[in-house]
Amino acid sequence: MSKLALKGGPAEAFRLKEIVPRWPMVSEEDKRAVLDVLESGRWCRLYAGSKAEQFEKAFAEYHDARYGIAVSNGTVALELALKTVGVGFGDEVLVPAVTFIATASAVTEVGAVPIFVDVKPETATVDPESLEESITERTKAAIVVHYAGYPVNFDEVLPIIKRHDIILIEDCAHAHGTEWRGRKVGAIGDMGCFSFQESKSLTAGEGGIVLTDRDDLAERARLIHNIGRVVGKPGYEHYILSSNYRMTEMQAALLLSKLKTLPKETETKHVNGEYLAERLRKIGGVEPLERDPRVTKRGYYFFVVRYNPEEFEGLPKSLFVKALNAEGVPSGKGYGMPLYRQPAFKRENLKDVLPSWVRMPGYEKLNLPGAERFTASEVTLPHRILLAGREALDLVVSSIEKIKDHVGDLLG
Repeated sequence: MSKLALKGGPAEAFRLKEIVPRWPMVSEEDKRAVLDVLESGRWCRLYAGSKAEQFEKAFAEYHDARYGIAVSNGTVALELALKTVGVGFGDEVLVPAVTFIATASAVTEVGAVPIFVDVKPETATVDPESLEESITERTKAAIVVHYAGYPVNFDEVLPIIKRHDIILIEDCAHAHGTEWRGRKVGAIGDMGCFSFQESKSLTAGEGGIVLTDRDDLAERARLIHNIGRVVGKPGYEHYILSSNYRMTEMQAALLLSKLKTLPKETETKHVNGEYLAERLRKIGGVEPLERDPRVTKRGYYFFVVRYNPEEFEGLPKSLFVKALNAEGVPSGKGYGMPLYRQPAFKRENLKDVLPSWVRMPGYEKLNLPGAERFTASEVTLPHRILLAGREALDLVVSSIEKIKDHVGDLLG
């Protein structure tokens, strides 16, 4: 095997840039869908049978939900869900310590307080024991994240939620098409929120949706998302004070088009993800997330590798990632740290965010062992690699094997 690319050798996976699809992928049908809306002159959803309304129904049906409310992005989807279930000033909302910042910033945007809960390092999903320990009399809701498309353990989470009579919101930004015991995520809890940002498995550049099976929550969410207007009532009658969360018709048309290929892409990524996981386990030191037969479909956002430097003679993760990228494998370190370590959660940066009378958690003193362990080991591959077939996955594997075989050259 030739020397490492970082040391002047040829890149093991140089062909990946040719065989891994670009993202986002764009078809002629996608272009036609957007152009049809542009030419129609109807760019806002304020008419019966709009593209947004069609997309809401189609996506909700695909995700085994009764109702969908399409919005402008995934962050406001979370805010809409929180407002819909009545979370407000001074309430506490449990959020996992490993997630994108929007999971927590949506909480502060409605005047509530995010309380960080530990995750299981084997799955990066919320630790049920930590979840239950974090519930207080001020807890109004919990947001669980299906991190990298890996669903939370609903068998353990749902009994806790019911026992304490709090609201469960699913953050499904990474989990388009993900299934737990044969049912897609999104309406297993009270409400579920998706993002359609550019990097997501289903994308329109931006956009989001809130799903629910509950009639009352769907009705309330529609009222809030449309500036307090009631569907079917005169356009300038507003029944509550609210904002405008609406999705544009161009976004909805593009999403309707791309939704047609999502099931096949999800299946391909699921099958290829299992193949890659099996091959990586044989190398040692690059463990995939824990396999669980109850995860009946994995809608990937990241493929997560848990890197163990001890298996690579102490090679730091940062140097491993650098070497992997040099070999032609696009890789990263996820979000890089538990969310509570972000500068945004320093006390001086929170003084104008939460009301002065609200009890301020000591975020800067937090040290949750599962979150620390997971983020220290996390290496991520983009989901588009899983669409390229086994040739691409074999190149990922051989690149890692090459690094392991020549690790002394990096440490010397």
